Amino acid sequence: MIDNQTRISSNVVVDELRLNFLPHYLGEQYLQGEALVYGWARRLCPTYNGGSWDFFQLSNGGFYMAPADTGRVHVRWHMNGYNDLMGIDAFGIVVTLFALCHLAEKCGDDRIIDHYHALRAYAVQHVEAANILRAID
Repeated sequence: MIDNQTRISSNVVVDELRLNFLPHYLGEQYLQGEALVYGWARRLCPTYNGGSWDFFQLSNGGFYMAPADTGRVHVRWHMNGYNDLMGIDAFGIVVTLFALCHLAEKCGDDRIIDHYHALRAYAVQHVEAANILRAID
C-alpha cells in the first residue's frame, strides 16, 4: 500500500498556464511531442477523431495529456496484443507514455526520459494501473 507521503498527485493545468506547459516540459521538442501524443491516440484508438485535451502536472515533476472527454475508449496495440477498454484518463497516460518514449528515442534528451519515468511512477498508482501497464508492455 502507498502512503500519503509517497503518493503522487495530479492537477489539471488551468487555461491561463496552458500556453507554456509543453515548452516547459519538452523544450524545443514541444511541437513534435504534442503531435506524437495525438498521433499515438489515433494509432491506439481507431475511433479517436480529435478534440480538446487537458494537461496535467504531477507532484513528482512529471506530466501528461488526456482528452477532455469522459467515459471509456477501446484501445488496441497490435505489437503486444493489447485489446481492451480503459478510461479516458488512463488512455491519456498511455498515449503520453508512448509519445515520450518515441520522442526520447528521436532526440536522445535525458529530460524526456526522466519525464517518462515520472509519468510511469504515477501510472503504477493509478486506479487503472494494471490496464495501463498491460497496454504499454
